[in-house]
Amino acid sequence: MDARLIIAKLRDGLRPTGAEITWFAQGLASGAVTDAQAGAFAMAVLLKGLGEEGRVALTRAMRDSGKVMAWDLPGPVVDKHSTGGIGDCVSLLLAPALAVCGAMNPMISGRGLGHTGGTLDKLEAIPGFRTGLSEDQFRAQVADIGCAIVAASADLAPADRRLYAIRDVTGTVESIDLITASILSKKLAAGLEALVLDVKCGSGAFMKTLDEAEALARALVSAAQGAGCMTTALITDMTQPLATAAGNALEVIEVMETLTGTSVNAPLRDLTVALGGEVLALAGLAADSDDGAGRIIRALESGAAAERFGQMVAAQGGPSDFVERWPDRLPAAPVMREVPALEDGHIWAIDGQALGNVVVHLGGGRMRDGDRVNPSVGLSDLAGIGEETGAGVPIAMVHAATDEAAAAAIKAVQRAYRIAPGIPDEPPLVLKRIA
Repeated sequence: MDARLIIAKLRDGLRPTGAEITWFAQGLASGAVTDAQAGAFAMAVLLKGLGEEGRVALTRAMRDSGKVMAWDLPGPVVDKHSTGGIGDCVSLLLAPALAVCGAMNPMISGRGLGHTGGTLDKLEAIPGFRTGLSEDQFRAQVADIGCAIVAASADLAPADRRLYAIRDVTGTVESIDLITASILSKKLAAGLEALVLDVKCGSGAFMKTLDEAEALARALVSAAQGAGCMTTALITDMTQPLATAAGNALEVIEVMETLTGTSVNAPLRDLTVALGGEVLALAGLAADSDDGAGRIIRALESGAAAERFGQMVAAQGGPSDFVERWPDRLPAAPVMREVPALEDGHIWAIDGQALGNVVVHLGGGRMRDGDRVNPSVGLSDLAGIGEETGAGVPIAMVHAATDEAAAAAIKAVQRAYRIAPGIPDEPPLVLKRIA
């Protein structure tokens, strides 16, 4: 086996054998494959593709590059995964809600990728929160609380850990083959019985069109089901941010407002409910997705999910009084500036990817592997499609580390909004279900 020959095969539009793909994944895990070779492999896959058999082979090879977990718990082991968007903090709401409903949710999550935020980065905005648990700590917490949100351990899909970081800095995030293998290698290594996928579609997603999103959703569902995990996917709207905030601490604020009923974000809550209903039905904890959705609503509205979230935060090193004192516990940026609209009219379109890049450039994401993330910066009070505005009326708030960074962010946010006469139709939240 030779990494150079495998890369050359892909470059020339040929399909590597299953054995070659397995060897390459093992090389990613062991270090036998260099960073340069991993980046070339990722770019070749993005440009030429692996085909369905190659995609499944890469998924299995990356799953088997490390430990595959097995569980003995009183409830079904389930999870949810989003392909990434702007203001997508559903995981922080859904994990505790699922636990309240009797599901066991060992959620292995990632960091920011490209212009999209990462669940781990959001949670690490909470002082003391630890995402790197040992296997014994991880197992004990899931058994005790019903949920944990952690980074993949070094021995869980190590090939993906390596390739994930390389994709983020080599412009190869959007490949369906690499996205499928990355998502499922971690999820299947976690020993899941049921999985629901949130495949984003629109300007803030990696998949910009419904056709692209559907292709990814079908690839994910078929590969997961082929590996023995009951799976459905919802294709959901990302033509605008899901939350009214984008940035790590700012999204945690919106989660806490929704969990505690202080100020409920309807789209964020509704998508949490829809995804939760799907996975509860798959796991046999609800008669169907509507019944499951009702159970998730009750977990959120009763305050039980907020209480469970607080238990998870405390168990993972965060403040024990976080649910009661979260406004005092989260970091705040020193500079806050309003973003005024440039003209009168209604908001017709939002470039979500541009907004995500604003957050990255403010310091809320990474432009290079190893960059430190500033948890306090980002955007809040984001106006949505269909809202009426006028010249000088705020359409967002910038939270920045410096005045210079804030000024640049204001101009970028203004460019990301298209304001015009007339009233546009608001996009539906769920576009399609794939099973």
